[in-house]
Amino acid sequence: MQGTRFLAGCILRGNSNMAIHCSRTCLQYLIHLAHDNVDFRLPEIRALLSLRGKPFDPGESFKEKSPFWRLNGLSEEDVNSIMARTVCAKSAFELWGHGRTHIELRTSLLKYPTENMSPFLQKDSTYKINVYTFNKTLEFEDRIKKIDAMEYLSFEGRVNLRNPKHIFCLLEDYGTDPNDIPDEPLYIYFGRWIADGQRELIRSHSVKNRHFIGNTSMDAGLSFIMANHARVKAYDLVYDPFVGTGSLLVACSHFGAYVCGTDIDYNTIHGIGKASRKNQKWRGPDENIRANLRQYGSEKLYVDVLVSDASKPIWRDGVLFDAIITDPPYGIRESTRRTGSQKECVNSVKPSEDYVGDSHVPVSMAYHLSDIFTDLLNFSAHHLVIGGRLVYWLPIYRPEYCEEMVPLNACLRLVSNCEQTLSSHTSRRLITMEKIKEPEETDALAHLSDLHFSPYQGHNAFREKYFSGISKRTLTGKEETNKMAANGGE
Repeated sequence: MQGTRFLAGCILRGNSNMAIHCSRTCLQYLIHLAHDNVDFRLPEIRALLSLRGKPFDPGESFKEKSPFWRLNGLSEEDVNSIMARTVCAKSAFELWGHGRTHIELRTSLLKYPTENMSPFLQKDSTYKINVYTFNKTLEFEDRIKKIDAMEYLSFEGRVNLRNPKHIFCLLEDYGTDPNDIPDEPLYIYFGRWIADGQRELIRSHSVKNRHFIGNTSMDAGLSFIMANHARVKAYDLVYDPFVGTGSLLVACSHFGAYVCGTDIDYNTIHGIGKASRKNQKWRGPDENIRANLRQYGSEKLYVDVLVSDASKPIWRDGVLFDAIITDPPYGIRESTRRTGSQKECVNSVKPSEDYVGDSHVPVSMAYHLSDIFTDLLNFSAHHLVIGGRLVYWLPIYRPEYCEEMVPLNACLRLVSNCEQTLSSHTSRRLITMEKIKEPEETDALAHLSDLHFSPYQGHNAFREKYFSGISKRTLTGKEETNKMAANGGE
């Protein structure tokens, strides 16, 4: 009988320990997201979770456009891993309680397991409580009142505003409409701060302060988003076939990847010719892509860049790259061109006036957008590793856009398609694809059975539609001005 009671006690203690372990590992985390590049946030978080083999498991009533997401099935290590890379998320918290009102929040907090709270509420610890409101600004006195109202939590440590051991946050969501801010929050959260995201990278890597830039240098924030969508990691080899001034290489090298690229523009690759900066006529002696990586301490990850035509094969057969990330030219600020011969092209393009390359100049001919994307996808299918990702921008004329316009390839799976609006009639979409199989002879015939695999010729008219939209807006503006003048300037 005593043996039975002893065994039962061991089982009970074992269950208790298992319950404590489960309560610490089966936590819910709150991600506070920045409210810019909203369309890019979900693919970025999904990609970073997949690096750790974790699915995206949101809480109930998930709203993608909300600045707050509740995630399940993660450990604190998982959360720290995400926040060490994301530029779309501001902060992450271990969620202790939530509700539509402060009464519901209190009920939720009092139900939270004591064993989860107690390690952070000890007498020998220090803490502070922050109040954050989304879409509304509170006076300092109102913030203090909200903190004082949480006295029902048994904080035993000392308050330390400068260097606390633990930071807690009360977060209130007042919706996303700045023209319709409610008096009371729509939802309230309380949790323990885990980590901040990498939003600082947007400022520290701004192209305004970069050593070498061009007319189309990619924004720092979008560069890091692309690197995250591609799941770039340490020791990867990343390639940009339209490298330009290397903004994407800078972002990828920040995450420890080896980087290389090609571009048809001799002057850009060699860092010579006319400068893009205001009040500077010519580029300096050390304005080049390598200098950009040196500026951010990642020169050791620079493999090389070279002058090459993306339409011509220069690489040996076989898989070479872990990721291909690029921003192809659209024909707006940078021309779409490739090398050819006099026989191929009657309307050949002359080199730019500041071209300072070799005396032999190959004929330059138009490189249609539909061909650019077909070549890019075919190259990725042949030279990416299985599971490697292609991330690129696709320019779109919005009135005519449909999902069938996104180029496909039998070897690549479409992962995400995010829009960045450029104007009322144009946008560009960030396309992420993942290689799922090696090319086969039958893939070349895929376009015969499925039109989705055929080049979409409508992309070739993007430049004309872009400028026609500008002309229409200009004419409309002039008509309004003339109308106002006819009406006496009313």
